[in-house]
Amino acid sequence: MKYRPEVDGLRAVAVLPVLLFHAGFSTFSGGFVGVDVFFVISGYLITGILLEEIESGTYSLAKFYERRARRILPALFVVMLATIPFAWMWMLPGQYKDFSQSLAAVVLFASNFLFWREEGYFAAAAELKPMLHTWSLAVEEQFYLVFPLLLVWLLARGRRTALWAISGIAVISFALSEWGSRHWPSANFYLAPGRFWELMVGSLCAYAIRYRGERQNGLLAAGGVVMVLLSIGLYSNQIPFPGAYALLPVLGTALILLYAGDGTAVGKVLSSRALVGVGLVSYSAYLWHQPLFALARIRSTHEPPAAVMLMLIGASLVLAYATWRLVEQPVRRRKLALFASRPRLFAACGAGAAALVLFAAVGHLGDGLPKLRGGDTDLALLERRLQPNHGLSAKCDGFTLAPACRTSAEPEFLLWGDSFAMHLAPALVASQPDLRMQQHTRSRCNPVLGVARVGTAQPLAQARDCIQFNDSVMEWLVQTPSVKYVVLSSPMTIVDGDLLLRDGDVRSTGDNLEFLRGQIAQTAAKIRESGRKVVFVSPTPRNDRDIGLCSVKVEWFALSPDTCDMAVSTLTNRRPFELMRRIAADVPVIRLDEAICREGVCSAYFEGVALFRDDGHLTREGSALLGRQLGLAARVREWAK
Repeated sequence: MKYRPEVDGLRAVAVLPVLLFHAGFSTFSGGFVGVDVFFVISGYLITGILLEEIESGTYSLAKFYERRARRILPALFVVMLATIPFAWMWMLPGQYKDFSQSLAAVVLFASNFLFWREEGYFAAAAELKPMLHTWSLAVEEQFYLVFPLLLVWLLARGRRTALWAISGIAVISFALSEWGSRHWPSANFYLAPGRFWELMVGSLCAYAIRYRGERQNGLLAAGGVVMVLLSIGLYSNQIPFPGAYALLPVLGTALILLYAGDGTAVGKVLSSRALVGVGLVSYSAYLWHQPLFALARIRSTHEPPAAVMLMLIGASLVLAYATWRLVEQPVRRRKLALFASRPRLFAACGAGAAALVLFAAVGHLGDGLPKLRGGDTDLALLERRLQPNHGLSAKCDGFTLAPACRTSAEPEFLLWGDSFAMHLAPALVASQPDLRMQQHTRSRCNPVLGVARVGTAQPLAQARDCIQFNDSVMEWLVQTPSVKYVVLSSPMTIVDGDLLLRDGDVRSTGDNLEFLRGQIAQTAAKIRESGRKVVFVSPTPRNDRDIGLCSVKVEWFALSPDTCDMAVSTLTNRRPFELMRRIAADVPVIRLDEAICREGVCSAYFEGVALFRDDGHLTREGSALLGRQLGLAARVREWAK
């Protein structure tokens, strides 16, 4: 294929927003679309090369995979090996176990499946996973396993047949992606079926240029740039993606590939030395940035400041240049003896892959090797503090009558809500060890009848299930005469966002304070109609930092305990607390923040006990301590009405 410097420049436009987005710069809230730009470019380049080789009779599947191996594997292995020592020094056992598993998944080009399966309410934060970004490499490699053989078969049946088939696959994949973005967002994001259409758009661009010829159009090329830049600046991780929203960056990239020749202003800008230089090292830059960012966040007790993240972006580019110069180019040009021939390349890559898988197996099967890595520190004990606090049992996530979710067959108390109700179970039981209690809780499901949050974190089907769950709890309550007191709890983050109503309508005003006050009042009234008293326990103070992980680092790295304290001025759940203030006239509210916060500071520790297991949920020990200090069960009896 004819070398097009503007394509390398386009790679720079793709990779830089990705780096800035992952670094946390809000101006680039849609920077993740850079991956979609890469997919289109990859589909374009691979298809162009394949078309040329197939028609010239030089196509060889072995040669194709040799090129892919030279391009992808050596640099990838270098980054993985460089990441391991820092993971060994700084990761908790669970993190190291997951990291080990991700090493094997990356080698097998299945990391997109792994990270999809790891998604969930109690999953580790994505920004702490050094290999998370390799999901896109897995998607591409899965595409390469299928597409060359498919293209050979289609072209044997004629160019028109191939064109219609590629177009049809793109349309089907896009339709699946749009449906998946609404119903299965995590699977749609990570897995290949919802992404293939983006690569196919690149394939169609290559097809058009080869058989129609190059056509330059400065206006269309500029329009493509505007489309890509708009998606980078306007999108956020709150939109359902990919799907229809991905059309903007994908079609924008297609317009650039089709019309931004060297005679256009866009082509000249993209062909500039600076952009081409970044584009040439863009693959290595993409490989390096996530491990650097993740390891910096793992070692720090706070989100690293912007200046540090900018330095890490610079480090990514420096390391990328070194990797491109010392690894990528020598391997691709056969200047390293170890990779000089195809058999040597495959043997070396196979041996490297096997060694990494073996190393990963040891870390994973050894549960993160806490004794070997912890030295004098009991890492397993420290990490146990961060385990999910499901309350009475892990079985209590959803409506169930399992004996594990009650302390008596004739409960006096009902604990009802989401995970912020779950974490109160140890507090209630510790405040009265013989407490007769039933726990009915469901993650991400606020205890408000007839309404549930809906969005990317909770698709429509889950919101409907939440409404049904609350109806089931209310029905159970009516039929259980022994219950006298109902304890409701939730972070009530649904004060902002879209709400699904019982009749199927979606309320999308974004400001739900007064509406929810009325809904909570109606829920309390219905509870009282059944002859029970009700009280609401407020959420804990939060500032979106993982205070639980911070407290573990305080003890592991011997830092000051007040390192993890939160200033009241930094709290980010003020609107839920405003809702607590408004509902107090209808439902008594027990405020946990009044016990945790003093003189403008909310403590991470209480009497030497770590309170938080993450950014808001209480540890079992912290919950029990607060319950005893507050006399929570007695206070519920006193305050409920």
